[in-house]
Amino acid sequence: MSGSQIGLIGLGTMGAMLSLNIAEKGFSISVFNRTVSKVDDFMAEAGDLAARITP
Repeated sequence: MSGSQIGLIGLGTMGAMLSLNIAEKGFSISVFNRTVSKVDDFMAEAGDLAARITP
């Protein structure tokens, strides 16, 4: 992947769902959360969409 089109900070309930929605629509997205374990858990549960998401 050459780079993300969108960046999102915060993987709470709203941020996680928003980023999955964006990835599902075909956009590449980078996500950040100040708690690294939250990012790890999010990526583990992203399933097939994880290919479009850069932690």
